Amino acid sequence: MQLVNIGFGNIVSANRIIAIVSPESAPIKRMVQEAKDRGTAIDATYGRRTRAVLVTDSDHLILSALQPETVAARLDKNIDNKENN
Repeated sequence: MQLVNIGFGNIVSANRIIAIVSPESAPIKRMVQEAKDRGTAIDATYGRRTRAVLVTDSDHLILSALQPETVAARLDKNIDNKENN
């Protein structure tokens, strides 16, 4: 199982992530609000501004204070390390 650090010591299973998106667009804002209403939103921002939304295969949304590019780079780094081992 590969794990990805999404900031502030929070770690997510890499193989469960479907997408990493920016929370700026209206459809993503709606998705986040609906997930909060359903109780499937996981806020890992520690009170900071949400800069990335991770969509998982279990229909959970994980909110991160890191930029989507940063999370994606960490995910790519973990995948590269797995392939080299």
